[in-house]
Amino acid sequence: MPTHPAPQTKPHHRAQPTQLALSLLLAGSLLAGCASAPLADANTTAAEDPAATHTSMTWWRDFQDPLLADLITQALQANANIASAQAALLQARAVRDVQLAATRPQLTVTGSAQRSTSDNTPASISFRSGLDASWELDVFDAKQSNVANREADLVAARASLRDVQLSMTAEVALAYIQLRGLQSQLGIAQTNLASQSETLQITQWRAQAGLVTSLEVEQAQTAVSQTAAQIPLLQSNLAKARHSLATLTGQRPQALDAQLQTPAAIPQVAGTLADVIPADSLRQRADVRAAEARITAAMAALNAADAARKPSFRLGGSVGLTALTLTGLSNGAALASQVLASISAPLLDGGAANAQVKVQEAVLQQTRAAYQNTLLTALKEVQDAVVAQHNDRTRLGHLQQAASAAHNAALLAQNRYNSGLVDFQTVLQTQRTLLSAQDSLASLQAELSNDHVRLVKAMGGGWL
Repeated sequence: MPTHPAPQTKPHHRAQPTQLALSLLLAGSLLAGCASAPLADANTTAAEDPAATHTSMTWWRDFQDPLLADLITQALQANANIASAQAALLQARAVRDVQLAATRPQLTVTGSAQRSTSDNTPASISFRSGLDASWELDVFDAKQSNVANREADLVAARASLRDVQLSMTAEVALAYIQLRGLQSQLGIAQTNLASQSETLQITQWRAQAGLVTSLEVEQAQTAVSQTAAQIPLLQSNLAKARHSLATLTGQRPQALDAQLQTPAAIPQVAGTLADVIPADSLRQRADVRAAEARITAAMAALNAADAARKPSFRLGGSVGLTALTLTGLSNGAALASQVLASISAPLLDGGAANAQVKVQEAVLQQTRAAYQNTLLTALKEVQDAVVAQHNDRTRLGHLQQAASAAHNAALLAQNRYNSGLVDFQTVLQTQRTLLSAQDSLASLQAELSNDHVRLVKAMGGGWL
């Protein structure tokens, strides 16, 4: 019977969980400083092209599986959740632009025609055209604070889009790995079923010759039936996995059956973890970016509330032409102009403005605390993924040795049984052990690939 060895990888240096833990804690300490200061890159991030938000998240290429890459590309193009997040990003950008427009001078073109009559005079008609201009000076940055608030919303929308894209790519990868793992388990079950069927046939011949009893025959039949019973369940789970992948890529459930019917190896990452994960990597996570954006928004709201307690200045003016005919507007029209400067300041408001400042200060404190909690959660998820991947790699070596030893034992037991040197119980036990070891190895190979996907997701798309 063939064994199912793990893919060969090049020698590499593996970082210990303790080293990675220290690097991640360092990342936490560095990022914690962001909770007490404005985000310097909020405006820069918001200016990036939203259509390119997923182009840097090509982490799935680490598996070097072209079919997986094609499926993920289809999912990114067809998924409705991604389309909704993209629309939300466009909305956030438009709202920011509305606030930005309020900081600029306003110019309005006007035109009117007026007809007036009285009892003793004939009706008269006059025409007027003009330009009205106004500009509210943002002396205390009240309007700029509102713009910064909407910039923060734009950053949060961008992070949300990236999170939806990352979640979708991870979901497709996990479903694809499950599919290949089930195919491997199905192949193992079918191979062992053939071997057990052969053993059953030999046992029946030996029983006919009076060398064994019907007990051995029934035991061999039990082993064959138990293994055969696993195959329909695996086939059913395979169909569900294919249907899930088709749905994720926006196709009907059976659209990928022909494409995914042929078994293939479980995709594996050739390398392993880096010794040090850069501190800024955690800032790729959508929840961390959103928490940073909320701090920026809270600080902007606080600045706006503080500016509301101070005077506001406004400049305005108009230039107009008045004539009795339309043609007169361009020849002989009367010119009228007006310039207006105004200042307003709150005098008595019962302490409402001061109270609003205190409200925003409290909101800022809450967002900082939430940011710290988000960082701790992110660090926990990353460290859990690191430890799981490290331990599963250690388990993989042991299971490979166990599967190889079980395969050799099963061959030896079968040969000795055919020669009459061992009883049937030895053959039965070695076959069961072999099936269990190979099945566990296939499951762990798939789980190790899943560990990589979970780590990438915990890091917000990778760390390279």
